[in-house]
Amino acid sequence: MALVAALWGFNFVVIDWGMGTVPPLLFAAIRFSVVSLACFFVPRPPVPPRTVAAVGAFMSLGQFGFLYLALHLGMGPGLAALVLNSQAVFTIVIASLALRERPSRAQVTGIGLGVIGLFVVAFGMGGHAPLAALGLCLLAGLSWGAGNVVSRASHAPGGLALTVWSATVAPVPLLALSLLIDGPAAVGHGLAQLGWNGVLSTLYTAGLCSLVGYAVFNRLLSRYPSGHVVPWVLLAPVVALASSWALLGEAPGPAELAGAALLVVGVLATQGIIRRPTTGGRDQNHQHQLPERSVRSAPTVDVTPVAGSRSG
Repeated sequence: MALVAALWGFNFVVIDWGMGTVPPLLFAAIRFSVVSLACFFVPRPPVPPRTVAAVGAFMSLGQFGFLYLALHLGMGPGLAALVLNSQAVFTIVIASLALRERPSRAQVTGIGLGVIGLFVVAFGMGGHAPLAALGLCLLAGLSWGAGNVVSRASHAPGGLALTVWSATVAPVPLLALSLLIDGPAAVGHGLAQLGWNGVLSTLYTAGLCSLVGYAVFNRLLSRYPSGHVVPWVLLAPVVALASSWALLGEAPGPAELAGAALLVVGVLATQGIIRRPTTGGRDQNHQHQLPERSVRSAPTVDVTPVAGSRSG
């Protein structure tokens, strides 16, 4: 998931670099048209069509339609990555309500630290983003969170198949909305002026971010609880900030760096790598009680036939 978060973090800079004069919804339609081509080589996932449609509507159409519009309206790549990752909170909340996946105390703590980190970075950026763009980016995060829960509930065995086939939901509505909002003349001009920037950006976002990134992400969501997978995505804004700094000259200030550090700590806390230290008295009690408990429970833990049957 760390590699996926890195791919997705750099994704924001690539989108901003490649969009140029292409209308945002048309650019998103081109991306998912390329992803959809893989359905000729990938079998349809063994889930109901309504599940494929729901994942595509939330994770492809909704998330990226809102995100591309937010970037078009002036939200910087680094800030967009931060606001979009409100999806971590939306996912945990929706999963707890819809799937009864109660988050652990460590996950709640880690998510809380991540949210604080997001607010710290957003405050450090001074709110330099149009209100409409901010609202669209929050809607993108909400749509992504809902899509995560649908993907988790589907238990699809192959993340790539679900990614590819759900992408087929997005191109036609995105193109229709672009024709309606931007007009046929702007759509035709955008296609003519796509250029190498747009082509390379589409190849990166469609190939690495969608086909590779979401295939891994959906596969992990189908196998593990949402609270163990989703918090890793909070690392994407750190990569987005670093790449924006290196390639666009958007140098982060002290608040952005502090917020990014909180995001990293939050992810480590959700995975149990960082734990709250216990009191000395409790540690001593555990040290005295542990040998006695382990002796009593030894006969029950040793189940050699079961372990052997699994390995075979």
